[in-house]
Amino acid sequence: MEPIGDAIKRITEVTSMTKKNDNSTNEAKSPEKNGCPICGGIGYVRRDRPIDHPEFGVIEVCECQLAKKRQASEARLFQISNLDAYGKMVFDNFDMHGLDGRKQTNTTLEVAFNTAQNYSHKLNGWLLIMGDFGCGKTHLAAAIANEVVAHNVETLFLTVPDLLDWLRFTYSSKETTYEERFEEIRNIRFLVLDDLGTQNATPWAREKLFQIINFRYIHKLPTVITTNLDMTQIEDRISSRLQDRNLVIKLQIDAPDYRNPLGAEDVSPISSITQISSHRTFENFSIRADENLRQDEKKSLEEAFYAAQKFADNPKGWLIFKGGLATGKTHLAAAVSHYRAAMGDEPIFTVVPDLLDHLRATFSPTSTVSYDSIFNQVRSAKLLVLDDLGTQNATPWAREKLYQIINYRYESGMPTIITTSEHSKDIDPRILSRMNDKRISRIIPIIVPPYQAH
Repeated sequence: MEPIGDAIKRITEVTSMTKKNDNSTNEAKSPEKNGCPICGGIGYVRRDRPIDHPEFGVIEVCECQLAKKRQASEARLFQISNLDAYGKMVFDNFDMHGLDGRKQTNTTLEVAFNTAQNYSHKLNGWLLIMGDFGCGKTHLAAAIANEVVAHNVETLFLTVPDLLDWLRFTYSSKETTYEERFEEIRNIRFLVLDDLGTQNATPWAREKLFQIINFRYIHKLPTVITTNLDMTQIEDRISSRLQDRNLVIKLQIDAPDYRNPLGAEDVSPISSITQISSHRTFENFSIRADENLRQDEKKSLEEAFYAAQKFADNPKGWLIFKGGLATGKTHLAAAVSHYRAAMGDEPIFTVVPDLLDHLRATFSPTSTVSYDSIFNQVRSAKLLVLDDLGTQNATPWAREKLYQIINYRYESGMPTIITTSEHSKDIDPRILSRMNDKRISRIIPIIVPPYQAH
């Protein structure tokens, strides 16, 4: 190991070279070769001081290293902030016209914008942003969070359902405990709680949410909350804190859905059964009697066919078809959908990757359909068919949104059909646990070889 005296001497010699004039041929001066024109890539410098100066010989960290540390700190803060899906929601691209076809600025949006921007610089107290779906609440909240993270402040952006999911997940997590996650959320320097009121209001959920909000209220920790509810619809304990004028600035946005300015006239691209091939009905489903199938293969296909018919007559609970490619899963799921549509229902049939693409697309400023309208439409459908579960891009955002939809239907016992491959290792364990609950779900394996068209 190099003696400390020799190390300092070596660093001193190199850093002294960087003080020479620009005509120096010293390689340490060349940023092309060593990266930094100040320290030559060493990372430390020694300032020229008289020998009697108290800082003579003192080694300092170079500016290039300080910049790297700042960048690393910002990257770490952004990583823990949960802002990945909201990184493009900044003040610069917020439209105060509301995208409702009018040229003049919407006054409530202008006030909200100015207040939010001012708040992001001071982080004083709480900010409550109220308004209908799609009026710009989330964009402003995310813009504040992005601005705050850029100023090196620890930040966490969570929709309220996601917050509760984070807490639930810790009960089965090996990486963190419930207590650690709970403390992290309630003590974070700056917290954004988006969509208060959309969570599954179980007694457990209400209590955990109150504990977090009450802790931050008592300690006056900077917090932004958005909601589409009015005060009378919010739990009394939380509502009373949100109405404290000494702490909370309340903003009411009165603007139409900026992602869907035409209102309900635009129909969700996944709201209809018409996109499913019309030939996928019970009448033309083949049980492949003329093929040389094994007895167990024939039995599995027949069982799936009759289970689908029974479910179509009386949709209750969940029906899950598991099988390989081209084994008839999608055909049977579509057949149930067509049957229920003919009975006057409005089933939603969607391929899971397509569903997630539709949800992502709503974040585009040009989207004519709001995220909330699709999300709520899907999770509340009278009958929901999720085709090809497990083939989606398993990003954290995708897993959470899909889990929220499935968990909502699980908790409410709403009729649901899921098709998936025989290999379920890529499915979120939280979703698998609900699929495997025999009280609500019936799993039908289809073990036939792929159907070959003649």
